[in-house]
Order: sequence, then C-alpha cells, then structure tokens
Amino acid sequence: MSDLIDDPIEGENAPEFSVSELSGAIKRMIEGEFSHVRIKGEIGRVSFPRSGHVYLDLKDDRSVIAAVMWKGVAARVATRPEEGMEVVATGRLTTFPGQSKYQLVVEDLKPAGVGALMAMLEKRKAMLQAEGLFELGRKRPLPYLPEIIGVVTSPSGAVIRDILHRLRDRFPRKVMIWPVAVQGEQCAPQVANAIAGFNKMTPGGGMPRPDLIIVARGGGSIEDLWGFNEEIVARAAAASDIPLISAVGHETDTTLIDFVSDKRAPTPTAAAELAVPVRLEIAGWVEEQGARMTRSLGQALSLRDQRLRDLSRAMPRADALLQTPRQRLDGAGDALPRALQAGVQSRRVVLSEKGGTLRASTLMRMIETRREALGRRADRLTPVGLSRDIERRKEKVADMSRRMADAGTRQVQKLGDRLAATDRMRETLSYRATLERGYAVVRGDGDLVRTAVQAGGASEIEIEFVDGRLKVGQDAVVAPVVEAAAVTPKPKPKPKPKKPDAPEQGTLF
Repeated sequence: MSDLIDDPIEGENAPEFSVSELSGAIKRMIEGEFSHVRIKGEIGRVSFPRSGHVYLDLKDDRSVIAAVMWKGVAARVATRPEEGMEVVATGRLTTFPGQSKYQLVVEDLKPAGVGALMAMLEKRKAMLQAEGLFELGRKRPLPYLPEIIGVVTSPSGAVIRDILHRLRDRFPRKVMIWPVAVQGEQCAPQVANAIAGFNKMTPGGGMPRPDLIIVARGGGSIEDLWGFNEEIVARAAAASDIPLISAVGHETDTTLIDFVSDKRAPTPTAAAELAVPVRLEIAGWVEEQGARMTRSLGQALSLRDQRLRDLSRAMPRADALLQTPRQRLDGAGDALPRALQAGVQSRRVVLSEKGGTLRASTLMRMIETRREALGRRADRLTPVGLSRDIERRKEKVADMSRRMADAGTRQVQKLGDRLAATDRMRETLSYRATLERGYAVVRGDGDLVRTAVQAGGASEIEIEFVDGRLKVGQDAVVAPVVEAAAVTPKPKPKPKPKKPDAPEQGTLF
C-alpha cells in the first residue's frame, strides 16, 4: 500500500486517500486474503431475477453474508437454492465498490448433508400435498391391456432391458422409449419434457400416443435420485392425462413422483408386471370359461328337455281335446239349413214393407226435384254466359301478348347496346388506331417484319398506312398500290321497334 500513501501534510501524521483508492485497496486486500473459502450456513433471502443470476443471503444465528451466484454457475448447480436450506457454499469474497459492502461470489453450492436434503424434501412434499396432488380420488386406473407402453428412462441402462424382457415373458406389447438422463442437473427437465411429450401425441397418429407411461430408474443414493424429487417432475406427472407408473429406485427408495403417480412399482420389473397381465393365464382363464359355458349350455338343454317331457305327460291327448269341438261342429251343421230358411223369410217380409212405402207421389216429387236442379245448371250453359267467358279470356290473352312484346323490345335494345359497346372496344384495341397517330405496319413476303434483318431478307416489302398500302420491291420503288382503308363503318343505330298493337283475338267459334 506504499504506492497509495502520499506525502503527509506538514503538521499531519495520517496520509490522505481518495474514496476510490481506499475502496480499491480494501477490495484487493479482501480478495487476496479470501480468494477461496467454504462457508456453511442457512439460506435466508433468495431472489431469481430475469437475468438468470441468483442473489441470496447466508446466515447463522448471529451474522449474515450477502452472496451472488452468476448465471453460468446457477445453471450448473444440481440443487436449486431455497429459503431455509442448509448449504455449503464455495467461492471467493469480494467487495462492491459502488456501496460499502462485501459479498461472496458463489462458485459451487451443495446441501449440508443428507439431513438438509430430507428437510427440503419434506417441505416440498407438504406443499404438494396441500395442493391435493396426492389425493387418491385423482388417480386413474391402469388399462388392463395397453396397446402401446411409453417408457421414460435411460436407453443404455439395465432398466430398459429388464422391462422389455419382462413384457416379452408376460404379454408382448409395443414399447416407445423416450431417452432421458436419470441423474444430474438435466434429469428433472428431461423427465418432465418426456411426460409432457407423450401426452401431446395424437391417438392413432403417425407416432401413436401410448396408453400407459412407465417412469423407471435403478437404485441409487438420495443425491442420484434427487431429479425425481424436483417440483417440475412431480407436477408433470400429476398433469399427465395418460395413466403413469413410477418405478424409481428399489423398494425402499421413495421419491415425490411416487406420491403423484397413478401407481407405484417397487422396481422397474414390477412396473412391467403391473402394466400387462400374463398371456398364458388369460388363455387358461378363457379356456376355463369356455368349458364352463359348454357345461352350462349342456346342463340347461338337459333341464329344458326334462321339463318339456314332464309338461307333455301332464297334457291331455289330442283326441280328447278335439271331441267337444267336433260335437259343436256337428250341431252347427245340422242347424245351418233351418237358419238359412228363417233368414230368407225375414228379409222377404222386410222387402214387402219397404215396397209398400214407394208410392207414385213419392217418385214424382223426387223427379221434380231433380228437374229443378237440372234447370239451374242449364241456365249457366246459355250463349250469353259463354260469350262473357270468351270475352274475359280474350282480354287475358291480349294482356299477355302485350307484355311479351314489351319484354322482347327491351331485350333487343339491351343486346344492341352491348353490341355497340363491344364494337367501340374493338375499334379502341385495333392497331388501326395506332396507324392514325403516324405509325405504319411493315410486312415482308406476307409476314410481319419487326427487325431490319428480317426486312433485308424479304423479296418484297409492303407498308401499310392509315389510308392504304404501299408495295416496295427489293431493287426499286414500285408505284404505290393504294387500297381502300379497311375502316370498319360504325353500325347505324337500329331504330327502336314500334310498340306492337295488341293482337286481335279471333272468335273461338
């Protein structure tokens, strides 16, 4: 620090420093003395700004040290810092020149033993349980025989081989493997993405959606299995619409995904056993049910045959049943001739009574009534009535003829206007309008000439002006041959047709 000491002022023993000089000297001294330290403490305040850095406080029962973990280090740390967690932080001390404070720049952060991890796990478990993610009512039943099984695990471990071998022994099914890291800092996000990815697939699509998901990993320490205790993994498993089996670790290992999954398997092999039944057992059960059905059907037929025999013995014979109807039929046959004679006699009497009532006066009244009705209808058929009807129909025909003539006149006028407009457009688009502005059309041997090379190769040149054509030979100019300009005369407007008189309607007779 000798380079910072100025010459003392006369009468003063203490040297003078600027604020920046003193702050820099303190910074160099602290960073030199504490360039690499390990601090054990409890995390107090924690903030995660959008920049990706992490700002936190490390404290014990008497003191607090501010700490900062830069974005690159925060992405590498396996354990996300949480308030109340006891950790061991490794880094270096430095000062912040803008303020009179010092802080620890964290280069590594680990939980202070298994006890800290378990405390954090219990806290996270209580939070998820309070949200209802562990409720039995939200767990879905597993499909009895899934068509496609999705497995989230490492593709190179022994777990996937055990699962495939067990499925092959019990009931072979289609298996889709989503490879993930099963430990380390990439474990939690990859497992969560795999569960969400299986749920986003379309049932029956090109990459069909699985009917069941198995999340599997072998055994290990609590640090190795910590990725399955992360909150994002638990929430992804809880949000899955596909039934999910968790098979993480051995039978004694427990992670958060076990509590939110629809079924927990103690081992990956047990998960395969939960996923599918045994095919031989199903075949045996089906065969047994078929035998029971055959026996039941035979027994039912035997019982019904015996019942039918018993009922047939209890029923009387057919001859006994027909004796009484035969007697009634014989009696009715004997009584039929007498009944016919009596019916004819009674109807003859009724006819005689009706004939007596038909006197001549009654017939005359009926004839007179019919004659009056016929006279009223005959009045309508007189020549006067027919003339009025004919006149009315004649007026109707004349009105229709007049309306048809008017419609035809309007149609002809409309078509004439369209024809005139089309002819004007033809004149506008014709090249002759260009000739009137001083241009000419050159043809060589009957073909249109566009370049001088084409003109030089033609044996005869013809130039068309607005008022005629001029032919020019290859060696000399020949007298012009003037043709009448092919000017299309404008069509004279057609006179409007006179409104036709109403056609005279002749008599129908």
